[in-house]
Amino acid sequence: MKIAFASKDNIHVNQHFGWCKEFYIYEIIEDSYNFVKAIDSSIEIEDEIDKLTYKIECIEDSDILYVQQIGPKAAMMVKSCKIFPMQSSKENEKIEDVLNSLIKMKENPPIWMRRLMA
Repeated sequence: MKIAFASKDNIHVNQHFGWCKEFYIYEIIEDSYNFVKAIDSSIEIEDEIDKLTYKIECIEDSDILYVQQIGPKAAMMVKSCKIFPMQSSKENEKIEDVLNSLIKMKENPPIWMRRLMA
């Protein structure tokens, strides 16, 4: 399972999806995780739909998108590409904490996670 994080520093979830300049991709395998790569998403695009399409293309290999904020239109577009959008529950949430929480969640996964794991 691959997770794309919207972050300024690869430590905290602290970026809005549409404004994110770099996504950090992690992969969960069994009971651990590892950093895969950073993806530059800094191209400025004026048209909203084109901008969102570009951002989604940057993370297209991911199963989950984890952001500080995401608008309803962007969330629908992300979902339509079979990527599950998640919004941080608190400010400056640590990527490491999110990954550990997702690993723990796999023990008794919610329906959306079962679909990703299938």
